[in-house]
Amino acid sequence: MSVLIAFLSLVVEFALGYPDWLFRAIGHPVTWFGRLISFLDRRLNRATDPDALRRKRGVQALLVIVLVPAVIGLSVQILFWFVPMGLVITALLATSLLSQKSLYEHVEAVADALDTGGLALARLAVSRIVGRDPETLDRAGVCRAAIESLAENFSDGIVAPAFWTGVGGLAGGAAYKAANTADSMIGHRTPRHEAFGWAAARFDDWINLPASRLTALLIVLAAFFVKGADAKKAWHAVRRDAKKHRSPNAGWPEAAMAGALGLALAGPRFYGGVLVDDVFMGEGGRREADSLDIRQALKLYRVADYLLIALFGLVSVVVIVVT
Repeated sequence: MSVLIAFLSLVVEFALGYPDWLFRAIGHPVTWFGRLISFLDRRLNRATDPDALRRKRGVQALLVIVLVPAVIGLSVQILFWFVPMGLVITALLATSLLSQKSLYEHVEAVADALDTGGLALARLAVSRIVGRDPETLDRAGVCRAAIESLAENFSDGIVAPAFWTGVGGLAGGAAYKAANTADSMIGHRTPRHEAFGWAAARFDDWINLPASRLTALLIVLAAFFVKGADAKKAWHAVRRDAKKHRSPNAGWPEAAMAGALGLALAGPRFYGGVLVDDVFMGEGGRREADSLDIRQALKLYRVADYLLIALFGLVSVVVIVVT
């Protein structure tokens, strides 16, 4: 029933999101995972230790980070299996691992800020969803950053947790989300986390492989249904550019989005004052991205999300019929 849990959680979270009142009351799984990761980082990652030991402890920390949520998720799913409406309750819990509604709203806020408040307000809005230095971004840079974040977060914030929930139920989804949170917190090439976060970064690369490819395919297919998008160019961009990205996963959805919109995405950008010289995805040439491109990207995202939900619905029906 794992696929059915994933399907139901996608449907419910698409409509309702994660309510603000619930976040204020109990927080969010990501904040819970974050506390565990911060605790392990403080206790195990000592600057005075040699890199070999820090890497070993990083592996140990990752095992705790993944296994604790997985065991809790599995226990909850088994418990509710014997409760009336237990499947629905489990699916409701799994909605907390998704971000369909909030992703749309955060990216739309960047376009709204550009159209109504200007560049300063747009930089503030985009700083909530990207890690790069917002003060280095002009209007086109803000738009590209928002679109890139939309494409990448569609993969690791929606498709990947849904995929791993479909594979392993609540345990699989929770384990994925914890590992992905670990990568965002300690999987950086900084003096503090180069060694300790190595395992978290590599593991996140591996577990996102299937979702990044599926996300690219969904965006390509969505381009067939969105007026003004180009599915053929999206497919060519994926085949040509996806593997050129420094990330083994981010290039796939970004290339698909770039090709579909006729933009050049990724490329050189600043993180923490350091220039990251990435190659460009797509063939946008000198065309400057604008708020209209963000809104077009949101249309593509919405249709691709519909396709994702439909895919899980279809697989759920097949599984039910077969079993």
